[in-house]
Amino acid sequence: MKIFNSNPSKKYLIRLALFSMPLASILSSCGDDFLDAVPETSVFEGSNFDTPALVVAQVNGLYATLKHARILGGRYQIYNDVRTEEFVNRTSNGVTALPVYNFTVGADDSYIADLWTRGYSTINRANIFLKGLAENTDKVAAADATMYAAEAKFVRALAYFSMVQMFAKPYVADNGASPGLPLRLQAETSSANNALKRSSVAEVYTQILKDLDDAEAGLPGAYTGTAAAAGTLNTTRAHKSTAIALKSRVYLAMGRYANVITEANKIVSATAPFTAPATIGGVASVPHQLQPNIATVFTTFTTSESILSAPFTDTDAPGTQNQLGYYYNAGNVEYYLNATTGIYGNPQFTATDARKTALTGMSNIGSAAAPNNVPILTKWSAVSPYTSWVPLIRYSEVLLNLAEAEARVGDQARALALLLAVHHRSDPTWVYAPTSQDDLINTILTERRIELLGEGFRSNDLFRTGQPIMSRGAGSATALATIAPTDTRYLIPVPTTEILTNPAF
Repeated sequence: MKIFNSNPSKKYLIRLALFSMPLASILSSCGDDFLDAVPETSVFEGSNFDTPALVVAQVNGLYATLKHARILGGRYQIYNDVRTEEFVNRTSNGVTALPVYNFTVGADDSYIADLWTRGYSTINRANIFLKGLAENTDKVAAADATMYAAEAKFVRALAYFSMVQMFAKPYVADNGASPGLPLRLQAETSSANNALKRSSVAEVYTQILKDLDDAEAGLPGAYTGTAAAAGTLNTTRAHKSTAIALKSRVYLAMGRYANVITEANKIVSATAPFTAPATIGGVASVPHQLQPNIATVFTTFTTSESILSAPFTDTDAPGTQNQLGYYYNAGNVEYYLNATTGIYGNPQFTATDARKTALTGMSNIGSAAAPNNVPILTKWSAVSPYTSWVPLIRYSEVLLNLAEAEARVGDQARALALLLAVHHRSDPTWVYAPTSQDDLINTILTERRIELLGEGFRSNDLFRTGQPIMSRGAGSATALATIAPTDTRYLIPVPTTEILTNPAF
């Protein structure tokens, strides 16, 4: 079964050639169109609601645009991690994020412009779908319409959250007063409304949270069917726990730790072993919990730990030079782990930790720039073709979100228990007793670097805690460069194409 692909008949498509980057929608009907650098724009007509199958195809299409490898299926995670101290570039290839790595990326960078375009394409596709759904209430069962609208709002929220973190100042810098993103909430099928000023960061976050609250209310607690079918749907489509988990991440980025606790407590038990409840809001929910073996999460992709993932198959692969396994694993080892000043060499990441023994390895890449026997990240083990699924939300992240929030404003004993649950899963002999609140918080932040290595969290964790980026790419093998929050290079620049095509920006 092909997941995340929309494939309605082409007779239901209007093809438009939109110049504007924010309005250009990657709404193609064919899976292999996702490999195009500048795909043809397609806008769905209302006739796509003629049958239930066409409506479901559009819902799947929302996830398809979101999980494209040039956004949340690969490059977004890569950009957020290679900017930091965790990785060393091997190939000096401008196509594979070198300008991002060494902090020379400009507003005219075509790959960053492509990510921006795909983010707004995802948003506009959700807007078009919501409009069409509202106009075709007689063609869709009420319960289904509620669920589909909730999914569209979830997709829009995740797209906006990803974009605002990359292209705008952190919320915590000034409580969201800085300029954020153009907040596009209506369906656009032409360039008529290109001119739209930036909303504040706070306004963007308000919309994200509104969408997620609506999504939580309208999403199912769990999808049903055979074990295999339900497992796939509960990992690749949003349900109540998915919206709740993302809200815990959003509130963490805002520094609203009490809200993190409120949201995470909906899907985390009070004491260890930490698990999600059997029901949420009176309906059966997905029984999320940590997997006993961390390696299972990256080989059996539909485990109870996987809250949301971007799936790939032999016929729906990420595309050339976009794949996480290509960048980090034996695909091409574009980047290897920084063993001296990155998390790989941190004492908390011990030699017997399963995340090191099972999810990293040594590569004899043998070049002048990178000698033999360098450590590499092997989480995405399927190479040629690159079919490893990309985790977007894992239960371990939710536990660490909650641990940090409890450490900052709540129950420090529970924070420690949550931290130990995550760490002891992979390193059961590790002994830790915090010496202070700050020590506990810093240890949890270090644990995030270990647990979520390569999954796109490092830059955003630095942003939300007001820390500089310690960059290997802008520095050297012996000294990391300090990119302060006041440095113009701290954020990735908004693409020139947006500024040129949006006169109100």
